[in-house]
Amino acid sequence: MSHSSDKLIRMAGQMADFFRSQPNQAPAKAVAEHINAFWSPRMRQDLADHIAAGAEADPIVRECIAFVRLPAGT
Repeated sequence: MSHSSDKLIRMAGQMADFFRSQPNQAPAKAVAEHINAFWSPRMRQDLADHIAAGAEADPIVRECIAFVRLPAGT
């Protein structure tokens, strides 16, 4: 995994830590909403690719991928 991939996993994990503690929010959906709003399509695709390849990640990050909008054609 490249340095940038490590950084994406780490950033998503920080979001998971934050949203885990928020009442009345499904953490995985909240993380995905944030990623969809603020990450580029390339960043979203890279994160999804690394999770699919078996990268170690918080369970919330793994779950959020189902809600992340990926670029067309993927």
